[in-house]
Formats: sequence, C-alpha cells, structure tokens
Amino acid sequence: MSIISTTKMTARQFLELGEDPPGVRLELVNGEVAVSPSPIPAHGYTLIQLGIILGQHIKKRKLGRLYPDIDTIFGKYDVRRPDLLYFSKGRTHLIGEKAMEGPPDLCIEVLSPSSVTIDRRDKFKQYAKAGVHNYWIVDPETRTIEGHVLSRGKYQLAAEGRDDAIVSLPPFEKLKIRLSELWQPRD
Repeated sequence: MSIISTTKMTARQFLELGEDPPGVRLELVNGEVAVSPSPIPAHGYTLIQLGIILGQHIKKRKLGRLYPDIDTIFGKYDVRRPDLLYFSKGRTHLIGEKAMEGPPDLCIEVLSPSSVTIDRRDKFKQYAKAGVHNYWIVDPETRTIEGHVLSRGKYQLAAEGRDDAIVSLPPFEKLKIRLSELWQPRD
C-alpha cells in the first residue's frame, strides 16, 4: 500500500528549506517545488549588463531598489525568483529579511532555452494575477526585449526592441537603453 500526500507546501514552509543545492534553482509553484537548471552564459551576461544599467539609473534618481534572483512570495503556495525585480520607493516595505513579501513594481525575466515556456506563459499569467504592474522579457538568443504593462488584469505590450535599437520601457520611460550593450559579444 502506498500513501500519497496531497498536502501543498506553503510559501512559508518553502522559505524554511534554505539555500538551493548547487547547479539548480528552486521555486514553489502551486504548492509544489519546481526545479530548473542554472542559466547559460548568455543569460548571465545580459542579466549583469541590464542590472548595471538599471541599478545606476535607479540609484542616481533615488527611485527605489533593484534586486537579482530573490525569493518573492506571489501567493500562499507560490514563490518565484524573477531574474531582476524592482520596488519603487513607496513599496520598499515589501522587502523582507528572507524574501520579498509581495509583488514588485517590475519583474524582469531573461530567457534561457529551458525557461522560454515558463517565462512567456506561466510567469506571464502569474505575475499579472499577482498585480506586478510591469513585466519585461529579455531574450539574448533573438536579441529582443519586450516591456509589458498591466491593464485591467492583463499585460499589454508597451514597448519592444531588438538588436542594437535604443528603447525606453515602463516604468523607466526616461531611461534610454542601447540594446547592443546587453548582448554577449559574438567573438
């Protein structure tokens, strides 16, 4: 006789697990632990470059705080780790000691081959449902960026660019991002 547990793990229980094992990232999705592989080099390069550009802009203007890859509670049974997340100055009270205690103003996902479906479908719906006002999807492979804004519970494409275009994406309309600075050089 086998016993199957139907008990879902809560976000609080998940956060007590501690650090991820080497080489994997853990998230909690609908009460179940989801495992994804470590990102590829092009992902890491783009993430760092975008983090530098956004970090300088946010800090210089005292707009709020930018974080990389932090457990973020999106519901009782959901903990995700956006690649970059931004909290505006008025919402920094959601930054907890172990995790982010609510949805950021902006979530950014940099695609890897293993994360395309999750980032474009699952997180797209989950972030909208949680009330994340802005969602950027960055694809180092196709060298594209999309900025989506939440409107009536659904994301609408607000701006996009590719290759070496210069873009401005909400919530940072005054920031001009030269996309060629984000892509890993093709030596």
